[in-house]
Amino acid sequence: MSMEIGVGFLGAGTVGSALIRRLIYESDAISSKTGLQLAVRGIAVRDTTKQRGVEIPPGLLTDDPGTVVDNPDVRIVVEVMGGLEPAGELALRALRSGKAVVTANKELMAARGSALLAAAEDSGVSLLFEAAVGGGIPIIRPLSESLAGERITSVMGIVNGTTNFILTRMIEDRAPYDEVLAEAQRLGYAEADPAADVKGADAASKAAILASLAFGSWVDGNQVPREGIEGLQLLDFDYARTLGYTPKLLAIAEDSDDGVAVRVHPTLVPVDHPLASVRGATNAVFVSGPSIGELLFTGPGAGGEPTATAILGDVIACARELLARNEVRSRIRFAQGRVRDMADVTTKWFLRFTVVDRPGVLARIAAVFGSHDVSIKSVWQEGRGVEATLLLVTHESPERHLQAAVSDLAALDVVSEVATVLRVHGDEP
Repeated sequence: MSMEIGVGFLGAGTVGSALIRRLIYESDAISSKTGLQLAVRGIAVRDTTKQRGVEIPPGLLTDDPGTVVDNPDVRIVVEVMGGLEPAGELALRALRSGKAVVTANKELMAARGSALLAAAEDSGVSLLFEAAVGGGIPIIRPLSESLAGERITSVMGIVNGTTNFILTRMIEDRAPYDEVLAEAQRLGYAEADPAADVKGADAASKAAILASLAFGSWVDGNQVPREGIEGLQLLDFDYARTLGYTPKLLAIAEDSDDGVAVRVHPTLVPVDHPLASVRGATNAVFVSGPSIGELLFTGPGAGGEPTATAILGDVIACARELLARNEVRSRIRFAQGRVRDMADVTTKWFLRFTVVDRPGVLARIAAVFGSHDVSIKSVWQEGRGVEATLLLVTHESPERHLQAAVSDLAALDVVSEVATVLRVHGDEP
């Protein structure tokens, strides 16, 4: 029996080119480890004349992705073109024709993953997507297989390397946001249009995938509330450090009897928390459960080579299943579940006010918080004179209560500005 498996590519950007180079020019090393002959049989790109950073043998490139999907010599389709369409229809077409699909497309999996997995199961083939969340970090397979018997209670972490790079530079070098964003673009960490990263959309797609796998109920990417990092100010970084916190853009998913709560937003974490020390473009994900306690997965969350490694692992897994002639049935099943309203989610809060500096101001502010059942944990004031800066950290309270309190506080004549409202994770240092 021939051990050769044909692989077709939809896209050949940074990640795709890195994997193509390995399959073509490091095939002997892969074969010696796995016993597999993985042969590139077609590569669909938008521009066949563009330089790819890898020498591609003649006859492989095409600008018609349908010819790759329909090629009878292609048994595994690697989708690295990105976006919802035409990637989604092409992946579905490949699955329905009995080809395994490997994708790194978090946007596609967050939006259409449930339907694509169902199509894979109907056709008896695999749909694997290890690289869709953590780049080179193995997190999909541990959640869907290794930890399938654990009742996972929460998944939380840094899943966007671009924003973590920006926050790291702002914190450590006191560099302004616009300057650091431009640097991230020069280094290739951020796209020319960085909106998906800095506004939280990329992290929200990943959070949806993680929540769906962890809790076994499908979460659509559009159901995940998200806030980005554009509004964060260096002044708040300084105040947070004074109080023992550092800001991170976190993806948080929690399971409870009331449903699944998933969100992405800037969060202050204690400086002694492991996530506080995650620097640069590195990603880190905590998985918690009653039997396992807390597991940490960390490593490079982006980049051509790390992501190509994760995709190659999925390609090898698909090839082994195909050669074993296994009829693959989906290892990932989703039950009906409820996604909780963000307004009902409970957390701690950090707030910065500019207030009139006179007696009785704090009492009036405390009264507003009390009227909305928000308990103040600590207060710190800086400056004296006409105005002062007031910093507060609350005890846990529902989002709806805190937002109602903030609305009333902004209307007080003694409050000049409610400048910052940030969520807080963990205990005060």
